[in-house]
Amino acid sequence: MPRTSRTALERTPLTRERVLTGAVAVADATGIAGLTIRSLAQELGVKPMSVYHHVANKEQILDGIVDIVFGEIELPAATGDWRPEISRRAHSARVVLKRHPWAIGLLETRTSPGHATLRHHNAVLGALRAGGFSVELTAHAYALLDSYVYGFALQEATLPFNDQSVEDVAAPMMEAFESGDFPHLLELVTEHALKPGYDFADEFEFGLELVLDGLEERLRAAG
Repeated sequence: MPRTSRTALERTPLTRERVLTGAVAVADATGIAGLTIRSLAQELGVKPMSVYHHVANKEQILDGIVDIVFGEIELPAATGDWRPEISRRAHSARVVLKRHPWAIGLLETRTSPGHATLRHHNAVLGALRAGGFSVELTAHAYALLDSYVYGFALQEATLPFNDQSVEDVAAPMMEAFESGDFPHLLELVTEHALKPGYDFADEFEFGLELVLDGLEERLRAAG
């Protein structure tokens, strides 16, 4: 999609929603470190002082863009059939965080959460409670699920073969493996990672199923 011209931007009324949407665009393009009032104003085609009419400071911007990210994640329904709902939410969260990797370390940092953030947390807790989880087990489950989803998203975002093939990344490592000092690494690479059709993303489903199996067993044990 072609970028909007500066003339068109200047004719578009500046609103808080537009400021935050622009902030997401800047963060997606440059990472959170590249998001400043100046870079945001440039994205919006306005003077930096104009931004302050809609957000008081960068903290409000961060609150707002985190809320946008939470708003993009599918909400689980409190149907009582918790497992498919929680699984759907986990998959959706991973997709959203792959689109906005800068958000991974920010999602749980905000002390002034927006409506979408609160709605998201409430829906996840509601799905677990409707599925028969006690309050205590719900707390454990939510912490475990987020640890897994956020952790996998972070690992996926920082893998060196996001921009290269597995073969290209593995090539210099294979030279080190020739010494024979790392037989298990050699085995994993040659007999798994370099096999046709290997995709690290497939590991997400394997791990998620283990997490859900464990929660299901705990729920059953709790009666």
